[in-house]
Amino acid sequence: MFETLTDRLTSVIKSISNKGHLTEKDIDTTLKEVRRALLEADVNFKVARSFVASIKEQVIGEEILSSITAGQHVVKVTNDELIKTLGGVSVELTKKEKHNTVLMVGLNGSGKTTTSAKLAKHLKDSGQSVGLVAADVHRPAAIEQLSVLADQIGISLYEAGTEVSAAKVSIDGYEAGKNRNFDWTIIDTAGRFQVDSELMDELEEIQKSINPTEVLLVVDAMTGQESVNVAQNFHDRIGLTGLVLTKMDGDARGGAALSITSVTGIPVKYIGVGERIDALEKFHPDRLASRILGMGDVLTLAEKAQATFDQDQMADLERKIKQSTFDLEDFLNQMQAVKKMGSMSQILEMVPGFSMMKGKVNADDLDDNHLVKAESIIYSMTPDERSKPEMIGGSRRRRIAKGSGTSPQDVNQLLNQFKQVRKMMKEMSSSGGQKKMMRMLSQKGNPFGF
Repeated sequence: MFETLTDRLTSVIKSISNKGHLTEKDIDTTLKEVRRALLEADVNFKVARSFVASIKEQVIGEEILSSITAGQHVVKVTNDELIKTLGGVSVELTKKEKHNTVLMVGLNGSGKTTTSAKLAKHLKDSGQSVGLVAADVHRPAAIEQLSVLADQIGISLYEAGTEVSAAKVSIDGYEAGKNRNFDWTIIDTAGRFQVDSELMDELEEIQKSINPTEVLLVVDAMTGQESVNVAQNFHDRIGLTGLVLTKMDGDARGGAALSITSVTGIPVKYIGVGERIDALEKFHPDRLASRILGMGDVLTLAEKAQATFDQDQMADLERKIKQSTFDLEDFLNQMQAVKKMGSMSQILEMVPGFSMMKGKVNADDLDDNHLVKAESIIYSMTPDERSKPEMIGGSRRRRIAKGSGTSPQDVNQLLNQFKQVRKMMKEMSSSGGQKKMMRMLSQKGNPFGF
């Protein structure tokens, strides 16, 4: 997410963040590079122009330029301006006391049907009751797709096939959800390959029929500036209450996310960050700004970890570490838990300062295939070998390599990594190790010093 933009901005910012005194020429040069980075990321040119103008207005001044913390001040202003451009604050779904309805709209290919199911799961996981309505009567495959997803996440689906009008399906589905006292009914509507009058007429009819609590436009972030135009067209006709940006994990530039709210005034409420059914995140402008500037996103990382790791399992793991009984079976369980949090690259981009040292890390170590290979190697071991890896000699390595489709060198590399992890965990479980980690975080947690 935002790899290109993050690399450019962190490079520019790093060049001035540790400077003391700055000249107006330094500021102009820096902002020129920032503007170029934004435009290359497909950010709307008016947004880019306003962005750098606002920063310059805030940092140009005799007192600031002569300050020994002038460089850090520029970084802070840039961060604040990014948050403002992204919408300023997180915007929750509007929720009435009783039954609420979300009308999901968008073009074909934006991920609307999948996002409808992802949102349903997200709301269900938060303890709310949810029903889905398959109102895309123009595409039988969409109804079938939503049916499969609804079964997968254990949520009720209302469908009436393709012989009934979209408005009729929506009204009947809405009433069914209301009768079952669902907190939310999510209606998946039809899309088109472009905005047309037929699509908008149909959506207007549905909207007037059910008066939805929320009208969310699902937008493919990889379409860049075109997504801004699509959002404006939908908003002008049916009145949007929020946006969901999908395929954010595949957009290295980020122009849509940085432009869309600033241009249209419509808040982004969720972002899709992967293909998995749980790969939907609430949109937090401050956290995303932090990621863009390479400062990580500790809060989201902590939330993902809390949702993934069972408390009893964590207590058992802590006991094993202290007793030096942490083995390869535990190592395997931890790798599988990490995979549930997202891809390795997604997790690491939330770690403060990682973008600054990304180029120094072997790309193969960031590949999810690396975890798959490690799993295969451990699965090829006997229970005794997993609990006592020190018993694995040359002949056992060859047998494990053959069974896992890897090489003895791969097996040896995994065993060495396991030893390093076990040693690190042992050190960190001590009070001295915890104090050392706190010192490291206080020094390196924020690469820009604010």
